Amino acid sequence: MDNKPENQLESLPIANINPVNPSELDDLYFYEGKDLGNSYLKDKTAFRLWAPLASEARLVTYKHWDDTDGMEIQMVRSEKGTWIIELNGNQDGLIYTYKVKVGETWSEAVDPYVRAVTVNGDKGVVIDLTDTNPKRWTRDKPPLEKAEDIVIYELHTRDLSIHPESGIHHKGKFLGVVEAGTKGPEGVKTGLDHIKDLGVTHVQFIPIFDFATINEKKLNEPQYNWGYDPQNYNAPEGSYSSDPYQPKVRIRELKEMIQGLHDHGLRVIMDVVYNHVYSVADSNFHKLVPTYFFRYNADGTLSNGTGVGNDTASERKMMRKFIVESVTYWAKEFNLDGFRFDLMGIHDVETMNVVKKALAEIDPTLIVLGEGWDMDTPLAQELKANQKNAFKMPGIAHFNDAIRDGLKGFVMNEHDKGFVNGKPGMEDIIKKGIAGGLKYDEDIATYQRPDQVINYVEAHDNYTLWDKLLITNPDATEEKRKQMHKLASAIVLLSQGIPMIHAGQEFMRTKDGDENSYQSSDWINRLDWKRRAELDREVEYMKGLISLRKNHSVFRLSTPEEIEEQLQFIDAPPNAVAFTLQHQDYKMAVIHNANWDAITITLPHEGNWAVLVDGQHAGLEEIDRIKGSQITVAPLSSFVLKANSNQ
Repeated sequence: MDNKPENQLESLPIANINPVNPSELDDLYFYEGKDLGNSYLKDKTAFRLWAPLASEARLVTYKHWDDTDGMEIQMVRSEKGTWIIELNGNQDGLIYTYKVKVGETWSEAVDPYVRAVTVNGDKGVVIDLTDTNPKRWTRDKPPLEKAEDIVIYELHTRDLSIHPESGIHHKGKFLGVVEAGTKGPEGVKTGLDHIKDLGVTHVQFIPIFDFATINEKKLNEPQYNWGYDPQNYNAPEGSYSSDPYQPKVRIRELKEMIQGLHDHGLRVIMDVVYNHVYSVADSNFHKLVPTYFFRYNADGTLSNGTGVGNDTASERKMMRKFIVESVTYWAKEFNLDGFRFDLMGIHDVETMNVVKKALAEIDPTLIVLGEGWDMDTPLAQELKANQKNAFKMPGIAHFNDAIRDGLKGFVMNEHDKGFVNGKPGMEDIIKKGIAGGLKYDEDIATYQRPDQVINYVEAHDNYTLWDKLLITNPDATEEKRKQMHKLASAIVLLSQGIPMIHAGQEFMRTKDGDENSYQSSDWINRLDWKRRAELDREVEYMKGLISLRKNHSVFRLSTPEEIEEQLQFIDAPPNAVAFTLQHQDYKMAVIHNANWDAITITLPHEGNWAVLVDGQHAGLEEIDRIKGSQITVAPLSSFVLKANSNQ
């Protein structure tokens, strides 16, 4: 799971609220309309709030973002527990909140559906969304034939550009992501050009919606956060814009970033965090409809499967509705290409399937992926949207922690080793991962097709792979650790399923041993372009592996039947895995040797083999040629060989 701020478990005055039976609210007050929030037209704006427990509701309007007193307008109770009001005239730029009276208590909250906010997300804003489109704004997207063609690059917006030698002008901003032609130390490509050069297909941004812990009024002071502390789900984060005081600017600049990435052949995945809020007591959900949107334990305390103080209740009809309408808003308005669900195992299967269906109707090439961990939340086991229930969620991909931990060791035990760094007996779990995870035991996962599997060895949380290798193999030379690192990346990129690499993994990113850098300094978190220049050979190796994957369909099989038919494991010594891949025009042999000594492999048939990967170089060009069936593989190396099918 993600490591995030350890919120104190909140003690809410639930006893002061009339007991709420969520199923009764669902039965009596489920609102099916699509007009919650504000609906802007040039001559009028309608507001609709869902607050079935309120005895009164008011729209509060403000003249300035920092006003403390606003003008209150009584709202009218309408169908299914909603409250409505309509304001005539052009309300573009109107600042507003809602006030509700539940029992004897008045609470003021930002509209949960609002799409634009003031600085720090303290108030909502009505806007004309057409006025947020950049000069160039198209619905065009880079082509994508099938999910298995995807190669994901996971990135934090600020990390990409904040290094003093990044050569990027808009440091830490959405606009910095799409500056072209930037150079770093020794003239290496940085930022957008580096990502494009690498050959990945999708950039996956960790949270870019409005989150709570960065003070947008003090951006000249050092601040950092990953952003897994949701505040306003439908508005972009202001600290990534050039002016967080102007509500439209953050929206326009995020659109510019997405358009720029699309124009350079890169698709965009958004990390969404609907599984918890930063603070229940301060959340708009809780202020407007106390207790309804959250899960509780039998003793009335908030459940805490997320580990950060609260779990949202996706199985409630209005929470499910919010999630679905939120992702579809982002998909349509921002022309996004996919959504990564943080701690997806907190959510329920039905919600995730409805999300997938709604997004597929917008664009069938949109990817839905998430952390399908088995979370300790009060939801029946068979309803949880985790890997064990993957068979109930076709087309939804899960992060494959079995291959991650199998490669480098269990992430919750810093000294545990895996296949690449010296743990024996790992061949079986690695083989199953290479074959798309389709034959894992049911207590691990029930993947049905390779498009349900995200293979990775490193992500934004936990130790980077390089730091893990420093801990587990302190006596190894730097060269040996580099070989282990490249071996792990090669296995990820040459396995069936969808590979993900973490930004900087290509140059062996280090965070100086910081396992949980969610609020650490820029110095810890930034992409180090100096290191990228120093490790140019390693970057070229990663580029070669990605190119090999993209140019050979046998690494991107789509069905269990294709994998069964075309992938054949062959005998290999301990701590090594070898297999062949059969295409009608060619055959591949792949050997991953995790031993510190060279090994010899006998291939199932003679051949005139071109070596494309040898642990030092990788790509489409022939490095060496081997005749016969005996192959000697260097220590801590992956070899890939290619021969014509008729040989």
